[in-house]
Amino acid sequence: MHERDASSTARLRPRVLLVFPLFNPNSFWNFKEACELYGAKCVAPPLGLTTLAALLPESWNLRLIDRNAQELKDEDILWADLVLTGGMLPQQYDTLAVIDRCHRLGRPVCLGGPDPTSNPDVYGEADFLVLGEAEGIIGRFVEAWEAGERSGRFDAEKFKANVAESPIPRFDLIRFKDYLYVGVQFSRGCPFTCEFCDIIELYGRVPRTKTNEQMLAELDRLLSLGYRGHVDFVDDNLIGNKKAIKKFLPELIRWQLRNGYPFQFSTEASLNLADDAELLTMMSEANFFVVFTGIESPDQETLVAMQKKQNTRRSITESVERIYAAGIYVTAGFIVGFDTERGDMAAPMIDCVQDSNIPVAMVGLLHALPNTQLMRRLKREGRLFEGYNVAPAEAGDQCTGGLNFTTLRPRAEILKDYRRVIEEIYAPKAFFERARTMARKLKRRPLGVQPPPRVIMQELKVLLSACRRMTLQRPEIARYFWATLIDCFRHNPAALEAAMMNMVLYLHLYPFSRHVIAELDARIAEIERGTWRAPATMPAEAEAPPVGLASLLPQAANA
Repeated sequence: MHERDASSTARLRPRVLLVFPLFNPNSFWNFKEACELYGAKCVAPPLGLTTLAALLPESWNLRLIDRNAQELKDEDILWADLVLTGGMLPQQYDTLAVIDRCHRLGRPVCLGGPDPTSNPDVYGEADFLVLGEAEGIIGRFVEAWEAGERSGRFDAEKFKANVAESPIPRFDLIRFKDYLYVGVQFSRGCPFTCEFCDIIELYGRVPRTKTNEQMLAELDRLLSLGYRGHVDFVDDNLIGNKKAIKKFLPELIRWQLRNGYPFQFSTEASLNLADDAELLTMMSEANFFVVFTGIESPDQETLVAMQKKQNTRRSITESVERIYAAGIYVTAGFIVGFDTERGDMAAPMIDCVQDSNIPVAMVGLLHALPNTQLMRRLKREGRLFEGYNVAPAEAGDQCTGGLNFTTLRPRAEILKDYRRVIEEIYAPKAFFERARTMARKLKRRPLGVQPPPRVIMQELKVLLSACRRMTLQRPEIARYFWATLIDCFRHNPAALEAAMMNMVLYLHLYPFSRHVIAELDARIAEIERGTWRAPATMPAEAEAPPVGLASLLPQAANA
């Protein structure tokens, strides 16, 4: 082939390698042991990259490598004319490593995703930056590449992408057996204004949704590819647009009935889900089995200060119990380190977790994410650390990498409160007590459909393997495990699957909690010895005049 022909082919029919970077290993969400029990390599495939793949020209030759599930070899990179990559903050270190590796092998890199969109200065070495929701910008990048350009930056208009035109993700590019579950997305955006959250900065406060037909077509595609089992709606707040989700759920219920309930669903939603009995009933009938919700703090003053008023004027325990009564169990997020915390914050948070009977509680340290209201306020106050937006190689997530600012409460006091929460809620007795009570309260609806024999055999295999691990590998928790399992068989066998899911996760959460405690002990000791030195803070900014929210938002979001 002549050089000109080869160059033209590389432009118009390029070989494109999509690379999903590694997540930092020391993370709450690692769930390595659960993956091993189910024969998976990691938690979930990259929905952003499979959606991006569907937006690229059909003539482009695509391959996908998820570094969390597969090895990225030099020959994979050398095969490609172009490498597309990017991800979230916990993937930052590996994303930069992938860029460097591709450049050493002489291949250009195009970068996008949530962290590059919020944090573009960190990724200056990339050849291309495509920032914002892919549906609103990828066409301009494709035109530039096919015209022969080999560098550039492309910024989407914020919140303008029409998700109703988003294509079915390229699920065919992934190996289902590598994952615990598969993700789909119905909506983007959230109507609330939590100070620490970057969702409204990336996707806006008016949730945009796909059509019912789109979503069912995505589920049809998964079904046609042979997938069955757990599907996660990755929406940051599935009920952010209640009108749209209430129109969709009846269609989803009918689809499940027609197809014999091949999927069970999980999602994330705000706690005011508990206030809508109709919505809870529909989600239960559609076979949603778990919802993650942000509780953050039991302290009313702190909730108001962080602008999470939807969690105020309510009993958190009663709200969670209403969700359990609908047959959906709850996992939840909590945060330690807010300015408004007074005195002992550990006791009320421990009581909240225990009283609500939430087995899996993700408790983290407050972390100022790039381009959030919290980040801007701390910067104005001269309290934000330099390098706050750069993830070190050893960082896991906010469990060990939070508090990237000067705290108002003594730092050691915050860390001690946090340590006590982690130690007490993940002590075996406390965890299994919550799991046992949750299983008694959970009112799972009978679906009237028998799972296929292969699914029953897989679940039985997982049950037996979990029993063996809990008994032989973790003898210190064996008696709590067996007491909970027997209690569930006696009092509410319909909740057995939910109880087992939570207990299997404890195989990761128990050692992870010990790792976090060890990290905290070392940090507290440094502070008390006087050997810890706070990083330099960024110069304070003058208070800006009041402006509209749109003026504060970054230049777009990511798909």
